[in-house]
Amino acid sequence: MKMNKIAMAVGAAVMGLSAAAQAELSANIGVTSNYIWRGVTQTNDGAAVSGGIDYANDSGFYAGTWASNVSWVNGEELDLYAGFGGESGSLGYDLGVIYYMYPSDTTDSDFMEIYGSLTFSAFTAGLAYTIDKETSAGSDNDLYYYLSAGTELSDGWGVGATIGHYNFDGGSTSDYTHVQLDVTKSAGDFGDFTFSLSKAGKKSGDDTVIPFVSWAKSF
Repeated sequence: MKMNKIAMAVGAAVMGLSAAAQAELSANIGVTSNYIWRGVTQTNDGAAVSGGIDYANDSGFYAGTWASNVSWVNGEELDLYAGFGGESGSLGYDLGVIYYMYPSDTTDSDFMEIYGSLTFSAFTAGLAYTIDKETSAGSDNDLYYYLSAGTELSDGWGVGATIGHYNFDGGSTSDYTHVQLDVTKSAGDFGDFTFSLSKAGKKSGDDTVIPFVSWAKSF
């Protein structure tokens, strides 16, 4: 999703996936040249290896866990999430909660969000709202919202784009907007490959375009 459940909305739009189409129990692995989350690198522009396990049933309920290395805590990230997704006519929906854990971090950076999204045709709009932060220096009520679009092309190719905005509690000058473009190629049993371009405008004025490549496979 983040490569977590929320960030993966782009990939879902590109590949035309839905929560209702998931197997009851599945696993996934992935590698990326740069772990970008909401426009910001989590690995100091280095590579990351990730993996997770998901459970879903026909009712639309799902739950899972996902893990990756991150550099800013010199350790790992572990996500736990659960939600409910499905379709009503031509409208898809997804509601859930996700808890981000950083076991190696001594500054208590763990936090929890509730999230939701609506999908119509090739477009998905969603938001995530912070309901709890462990760090004493942090405030709840951070809000992230995004709009993404994706479509499948021929021969397993797909394209997608996302624009998102992070609004931190209290109107912080740390607020920023980011955009990302993705080109995806399905290789069947060999997984899916994605080439991405990401750009985040932050208070530092750094508007560098970051290219990165990723591979993922589900079982």
